[in-house]
Amino acid sequence: MPNTKNLKQAGLKTTQPRLKVLNVLATSEIHHMTAEDVYKRLLETEQEIGLATVYRILTQFETAGLVIRHNFEGGRALYELDNGAHHDHMVCVECGKVFEFFDRTIEQRQRNVAAKAGFSMEDHSLSLYGVCNGMKESGRCSMSKSN
Repeated sequence: MPNTKNLKQAGLKTTQPRLKVLNVLATSEIHHMTAEDVYKRLLETEQEIGLATVYRILTQFETAGLVIRHNFEGGRALYELDNGAHHDHMVCVECGKVFEFFDRTIEQRQRNVAAKAGFSMEDHSLSLYGVCNGMKESGRCSMSKSN
């Protein structure tokens, strides 16, 4: 779990608001959160941090490489802790949930396509958009606790 050492290594001072936001991101069952999600979670635990502060901290974390910001279709920025492990995403267009996946065959195919084109790939992102199984079968998100 991220801690004060992570903040210091990223060149950020250890402050209570930063630690609280980092803790929310690290302990949440949901790995892709909006700034509003983080703010709501802080309110639920009676932490007094303003929404503007949450946005500012998430921007600082992104700049420092602690989080990755995703701008999936739908216009909302989602943040996830950068644990260093590459993965791709599937986004449900019905419920909006984001599912992570990793497929070695897809990764190798992308490297082959880039190499064949003489392209030196440094990074990539792959997002698949569709309907999750839960929404398709029962009208409820596959990630909801009531399923």
